Amino acid sequence: MSDTTQVRFGIDFGGTGIKGAAVDLEAGDFASERTKVDTPEASTPEAVLEIFRSMLDDHPEVTGPVGVTVPGIVRHGVVGLAPNIHPDWQHFDADAFLTEGLGREVHVVNDADAAGLAEAAVGAAKGRSGVVLVTTLGTGIGSALLNDGVLVPNVELGHLEIDGRVAEKWASTKVHKAEGLSYEEWAKRLTVYYRTVERLFSPDLFVVGGGVSASFEKFGHLIDIETEIVPATLQNRAGIVGAALLADN
Repeated sequence: MSDTTQVRFGIDFGGTGIKGAAVDLEAGDFASERTKVDTPEASTPEAVLEIFRSMLDDHPEVTGPVGVTVPGIVRHGVVGLAPNIHPDWQHFDADAFLTEGLGREVHVVNDADAAGLAEAAVGAAKGRSGVVLVTTLGTGIGSALLNDGVLVPNVELGHLEIDGRVAEKWASTKVHKAEGLSYEEWAKRLTVYYRTVERLFSPDLFVVGGGVSASFEKFGHLIDIETEIVPATLQNRAGIVGAALLADN
C-alpha cells in the first residue's frame, strides 16, 4: 500500500448497501479490496456505526479522518431530508456522532456530491475549469455542481419540475427500464432534461454517471444539447473515492 498519509478510508452508505475501501488519494483509486454489506433494515445511526467500526477494524493500517456519503441533504455534518434511510438520521449531527463513536474525525457528505467531486478531481472532469455538472442516472437523478473544481453542495437537480413532471420520475434509468423505453425514446427525455439544466446553469461540461455510464455509447450521442457531455470514468467507485477525498475537509 502507498504511504498511509496519502490513504484515507471512504464509506458509501446507501439505502440498500454500505460499501467501503481504502483510497489512495494521489492515484484516485482503491488501495484495498472493497467491502460491501447490506444496509440493515433498521438503519439507525447506532446500527450503522457498528458496521462502520467493523470496516475500519479490518483496515488498521489506514489512519486519519474518514469520509462517509449519505443519501440525503447534508449541511455542516447535519443530515436533512434522507428518505431512503432510517428517519433517526433526519436533523441528526452525523459528523459529531460518528466522530465520537469511531474515535476519529469523520466527515459526512451527500452521495451525489461525493461522486461529483471524485469525477472532477480524478475522473472524467479532471483538469477542466469552469462550471461542471455531474449527473448520476439511476433510481433517481443525482447531481453535483462544481465551479473551477470547487463543490457547491446539495444541488438537487433531479427534483426539477419540467412541464409539470419531476425530472427524475420521468427521465431516470429506473423509468427507462420500467417503461421499456428504447434508447432513442429515453434520449429524447434526457434531451429535455439537459436542455433545461443547460438554460439554468450554462455549464461548460456535463458528466453522466451511474451504472448506465458504461453504456453511454448507446445513448449519449442521441442527447441533443449544445454543451459537451461525456461519461463518468469512476462508475461505482466514485462515491467511495469522493468520500475519501473529502475526509480531511
